Amino acid sequence: MSGGVGPTRNDISLPNEGIQGHEKSPKPANPVKTGFLTLRQLNCLAVMIILAASGKVSREDLAFVVFSIVYMYFLLKVAFPRNVPPKDSVIFDLRNKILPLYLTAGAIIGLYLPMAYIIHGILESDTQGTKAAAPHVFLLTSQVFMEGVAFSNRLSIPIRVFVPVFYNSRRIFTLVDWMRSEFSKEDNEHVISGNRVYVGRVLALANMAFWCFYLLEFTLNQFGLCS
Repeated sequence: MSGGVGPTRNDISLPNEGIQGHEKSPKPANPVKTGFLTLRQLNCLAVMIILAASGKVSREDLAFVVFSIVYMYFLLKVAFPRNVPPKDSVIFDLRNKILPLYLTAGAIIGLYLPMAYIIHGILESDTQGTKAAAPHVFLLTSQVFMEGVAFSNRLSIPIRVFVPVFYNSRRIFTLVDWMRSEFSKEDNEHVISGNRVYVGRVLALANMAFWCFYLLEFTLNQFGLCS
């Protein structure tokens, strides 16, 4: 299963078998695209640009995204060339019944709620909270964008695995910083409303628990495939 929240489910479609008996090779359903990018990738790219332009994302995180692109290209050219047909993997199998649940939970916990928290923080002038949550959202949208690239180009399994593992590992550190920021608000003289403080702590803890578990399960599943 994918380590992000989107491209595995809708950006890759299986052919509809047996819809019409006289059709020898039915075409798979394609997602909405603009050029070579899907609508989901364009949305994530827009969020990435907005957060980067807002100044809430560090130069280290920006450099991390650039490095991931360069390193994935290096792997494609040197270690895992694209002309090698990708093997089937149960991790990315759309028939996995648990996969839609993970994608939905990841989208709600990792993207929608933190984005709502950031928007509310801007309205409440909670600079500390929005700046702490922004790196996680930036990296997660970057991950979804990069996973869409890896899947849309039908790259080999190692490269498709590289993206979620690489980004999830990095986001653990941003989540630690987010939790530290939320739990230090009680000592801050500019504390916002009590409800927002508790919401921020619960949201940071929920993301830490979800993505740590997800990274562990993803890695164990991949190890099981390789063994």
